[in-house]
Amino acid sequence: MMFTNLFILGHLKKYAFHNSATSKFQRKFLNKHKDKATFLLINIFTPSFVSVPLKNKKRSVQSLNPPKIREQNPWPKRMSNGRFSLILRLMSVNLSAYQSVLKELQPFAAALVAVSKVKPASDIRELYDAGQRIFGENYVQEMVDKQSQLPADIQWHFIGHLQSNKVKYIAPFVTMIHAVDSLKLLQEINKQAAKSNRVIYCLLQIHIAEEETKFGLDEAELMNLLNDYKTQAAAWPYVKIAGLMGMATNTDNLEQVRKEFAGLKTLHGKIKADFFADEPAFKELSMGMSGDYHLALEEGSTLVRIGSLLFGARIRP
Repeated sequence: MMFTNLFILGHLKKYAFHNSATSKFQRKFLNKHKDKATFLLINIFTPSFVSVPLKNKKRSVQSLNPPKIREQNPWPKRMSNGRFSLILRLMSVNLSAYQSVLKELQPFAAALVAVSKVKPASDIRELYDAGQRIFGENYVQEMVDKQSQLPADIQWHFIGHLQSNKVKYIAPFVTMIHAVDSLKLLQEINKQAAKSNRVIYCLLQIHIAEEETKFGLDEAELMNLLNDYKTQAAAWPYVKIAGLMGMATNTDNLEQVRKEFAGLKTLHGKIKADFFADEPAFKELSMGMSGDYHLALEEGSTLVRIGSLLFGARIRP
């Protein structure tokens, strides 16, 4: 059983139950607590969730069914008959923040990657209807599930750590992969893209942060990869290296963050001159998230990855 404290203020004026799967027990619980909730979406399918413990042991919360593809943070599946998790998720799409971010990006000619991980397709659709077309996901199964539910003109960017054995699931539709950190992964992307006869744009992830937990190439590894890539130029018809990606240290020291971004920008210029001088596709610099994208823009970012500012904080059990 999972226990989660709910810190929800305000008042929910009305509940609507349109799903036959909503049980008598769920309705009883919601009616009991409706005076403590505001801006709530009751949805037993949403991936961003809080599980409420039940006192009755016979009705205790069960684990979600395993996903088709095992990942660190899997996309939940619907509960089997007789088992359910009551899920409460804060309504969180912030359209005013979205419009504000777009205005901030204009002077820098940068693009927005709306990071929608662990958010439902309905939230993505709301931002899509407001004009957004580029969405970033961290988990393969989640991205596959959402892609099948949403408009075909969405540009899907995979921004998480990607294992070679999962490339095949996203190769038929992904536009860009931000976190390529090995020649082996690049080879697999090329192989799987060939099966769909399409080119996938890739960014090489550079380790610029102090945390060892973050992925990415150091400068020596980057040079080795690029030398191999250029030596075998004819072997990569289905991938195109379009730039670099980096994640700054998670710190309140803004000067350190700025220094890391500036260093990545310098490295980008060096790689462009030495390896891609005649290739206009090598132009992207993916850096900056909700908390530091202003600094990233000032230091030359062309792609900012923003999630919580647009979709609200991710609530985990």
